Amino acid sequence: MRKLIIGIVIGIFAIASYASTLSPYQGEQQRRIKALSSKVIEAYLAGKGMGFAKAAELNHYPGPRHVLDLAEQLAMSAEQENKTQALFDSMQAKAKTLGERLVEQERTLDQMFASGKVDNQNLKQQLLHIGELRARLRYVHLQAHLTQKSLLTKHQIIQYDQLRGYSANGAKHTGSVDHHH
Repeated sequence: MRKLIIGIVIGIFAIASYASTLSPYQGEQQRRIKALSSKVIEAYLAGKGMGFAKAAELNHYPGPRHVLDLAEQLAMSAEQENKTQALFDSMQAKAKTLGERLVEQERTLDQMFASGKVDNQNLKQQLLHIGELRARLRYVHLQAHLTQKSLLTKHQIIQYDQLRGYSANGAKHTGSVDHHH
């Protein structure tokens, strides 16, 4: 019985040891584009923010999608809602276009490696192109937050932060919301 227990324990440790040598990428080799999950691809193609605008969102620069969701609680005027909707639609269209291009360039990078037709020169060029697209996509989202802030009052921005859970009951804001509307 003792030998059986020792054998089981050794077996468990052997399995655990083997499992720790497996790559965290295991199973991802079946992806259409190895570097992107299907959820990330869908988000790029849908023009979603994917955290690109956190620097703005968490520093009192509301995002148009969330402002529209909270329009009633923010007591927005019809003009504010119309301008915010137009801003969101413009941002979304640009983000979708850039997202499609980014996914295509990631597919090209994947194909370069899959075909073995990759070298230092074309790798560098491809990565620079992908980096530029990512920067442009992030700019689209951040710029929308920048514009959105100008469409709201200081009070609405404070309310927005409270509704989104970024500040508690009038928590002190930095000077970044001290502009006049």
